[in-house]
Amino acid sequence: MTLLRTERLILRNWRESDRELFHLVNSDDRVMEIFAVRRNRAEADAMMDRLAAGIAKNGYGFAAIEIAETGETAGFAGLYETSNVPGVADGTVEIGWRMAPQFWGKGIASEAARAWRDFGFDELGLERIISFAVADNHRSTAVMRRIGMTARPELDFDHPNVPDTHPRLIRHVLYEMLAGDPRS
Repeated sequence: MTLLRTERLILRNWRESDRELFHLVNSDDRVMEIFAVRRNRAEADAMMDRLAAGIAKNGYGFAAIEIAETGETAGFAGLYETSNVPGVADGTVEIGWRMAPQFWGKGIASEAARAWRDFGFDELGLERIISFAVADNHRSTAVMRRIGMTARPELDFDHPNVPDTHPRLIRHVLYEMLAGDPRS
């Protein structure tokens, strides 16, 4: 099921053939350096199944990013309703992404995020979209800025789901964009 299409990308629901890539982006040390948890194959498969079911039900979620020219799956991006984010009402829509390392630095995350941002504002009628990341996750915060989001330091928070055993991953920065903000 194709959800969105950009110049280079097909943003779609998950397929059985995506399981290996999904496991990679949830277990690879380079990708997950800013996450406290690595998922084994069974955990990654269960997460992919949950995401696929949510997309089938809602028409959006953290969806597969396919490179249109090659058919390769590069990672995921999408919109997701938050819960348990300090200072943010449950159900606030977050935009997020995660890419396999071989696709880093090609503008794919920004292209996919712009498509989802526009979908959120133009199709879903959202008034606000947020994104958050570990404070020193400069790759993700660069994408946030590239798509027109603004840092909201007064809303930065210590993530309640990050264990004390990973102190460098606790502090998160929050960015937001409002429906009327200029888009880049």
